[in-house]
Amino acid sequence: MKKVIFALIGAMILIIILGIVVSNRKKTQAPIPPLPTTKQTPSPTPIETEVKSLHFENSTPSHGSVLAAVPFNVVINFNFDLASGSSITIKKDGKEYSSGEVKIDSNKLAMRKSMDPLSPDGQYSVNYQACWPDGSCHNGQFQFTIDSDSANTYLDLRGKKEVPISLAQIAFNPTTIRISKGTKVIWRNDEETQHYINTDPHAGHNYFPAQNSRLLKKGDTYELTFNTVGFYPYHCSAHASYMIGSIIVE
Repeated sequence: MKKVIFALIGAMILIIILGIVVSNRKKTQAPIPPLPTTKQTPSPTPIETEVKSLHFENSTPSHGSVLAAVPFNVVINFNFDLASGSSITIKKDGKEYSSGEVKIDSNKLAMRKSMDPLSPDGQYSVNYQACWPDGSCHNGQFQFTIDSDSANTYLDLRGKKEVPISLAQIAFNPTTIRISKGTKVIWRNDEETQHYINTDPHAGHNYFPAQNSRLLKKGDTYELTFNTVGFYPYHCSAHASYMIGSIIVE
């Protein structure tokens, strides 16, 4: 009888020991992490190689640029006289977003076309045909992107009748602003260095010619009322590579 009892007790002790061992192994094993869930995001459309037609100089917007708002027009500059037959299309996903007719500037070295102010975010392809007085025409194309989220980084001055911008330490202060349609912007040169206010591009300065000032010495001001919604990039032509700014008109 005693042998049976001792055998049962031994078996119970063995079961308890095995249970403790198994439990410890489970605790020391690293838990298997769940498989990560991947969020599928669409890949951005790659920028194509720019195609420059004969006599092409530059454009606003420039190829590959990212804008915080819709440009009110697209301007393409050349170094030879344009003729009738020249054309511009501004498309996204096959849909046309330009409006009105192509206009050739009075000097015949630039053509421009208005853009729908309600154009959505995304990448746009500009295809153009530049025609010359001899009857020949040449095609070109470039892309730019609108990203309205980046407008949130601009200083919000909407609702104000007048907005001052100081020219100091060879910079515009503030550099990027959002204003309402009908707002007057007043630039003031607050340093000894002389400056200009110039619309893009350099050195054509013809995206929005009204935004071209005379030479501004210390204390001089230049003012302009913006009556058309859109994106307005500009610079100082005396320091064109780094003294730049932009305005969003809403």
